[in-house]
Amino acid sequence: MTVNIRAGEVPHGWVVERPGPMATGPLAWVARPGAPLGPGEVLVRVEACGVCRTDLHLAEGDLPPRRRGTVPGHEIVGRVVDAGPGANRFTPGQRVGGAWLRGTCGRCRYCRSGRENLCPHSVYTGWDADGGYADVAVLPQAFAYPLPETADPAHLAPLLCAGIIGHRALRRSALPHGGRLGLYGFGASAHLALQVAVAEGATVHVLTRSAQARALALDLGAASAGGAFDRPPEALDSAILFAPVGDLVPPAMEALDRGGTLAVAGIHLSDVPSLDYARHLFQERDLRSVTSNTREDGAAFLGLAERYGIRATVTRYALRDADRALADLAADRVNGAAVLLPR
Repeated sequence: MTVNIRAGEVPHGWVVERPGPMATGPLAWVARPGAPLGPGEVLVRVEACGVCRTDLHLAEGDLPPRRRGTVPGHEIVGRVVDAGPGANRFTPGQRVGGAWLRGTCGRCRYCRSGRENLCPHSVYTGWDADGGYADVAVLPQAFAYPLPETADPAHLAPLLCAGIIGHRALRRSALPHGGRLGLYGFGASAHLALQVAVAEGATVHVLTRSAQARALALDLGAASAGGAFDRPPEALDSAILFAPVGDLVPPAMEALDRGGTLAVAGIHLSDVPSLDYARHLFQERDLRSVTSNTREDGAAFLGLAERYGIRATVTRYALRDADRALADLAADRVNGAAVLLPR
């Protein structure tokens, strides 16, 4: 199927105009006139764009803007409508996905050792370049993913960051086969990571302040679901902190069994309180961060999502309601993942 920009149409999108709390209106809806595509770039008409907590951090100023007037959004599902010089990986009308990692140098020791997520020259969709809170988006073909042609785009969008980062966090948590996993916070990433962990035989305990999220966790196969600061019913082999709340690090570390690992999955975290060595770190407990993802992570997770039948629970918003979607995310009113859909 070929998709074309309608004659005379001027694409629009949301930009971060004045970073600050959502109540101050940090986003503005503006016209986004097109520009020539660069080498290896494709233009896509956006079918859906997921709403990530990173977008909220950018809008509210927790994540310092890297350029003025950036269009947020890095969980992009769209159809190719045009291609720049040398962009021949995808065909017109093909469905592709754009994710957080947008480019790396390909030359540094991290890129050359398969750790491109640590590239000091890496750039990101919706931070260094315009993202998917818009009618159209430009993607570098080398960092885009082919997506299933017939799936609901609203259910595909959260896979492209929430799913991919959740998958990397799960691997960073060093969860043993059949192990006991704790998930602190239960939003878009956590509800997808839980499905992978359960499919691979883990026992999962969810700890979150939202009663609605606890109900969803139990529906998706969690063994238990308690409050964010509750003690899980058994010692954990691994845990992942998805909530951007540093105060949760000590109780999560204390909940680990000997030799357990806590992976912190967010790009932003409030300050971590002092840790008591004997209670929180002794007996070879590990505390790890998670930084972005590699393209290999993305391809691996998308393959697992299809294999395990991973399905995102989504709350749909019109593209023009992106500011309301972010406000709802800030207030914990989103169950699962928020997704923006075209006008």
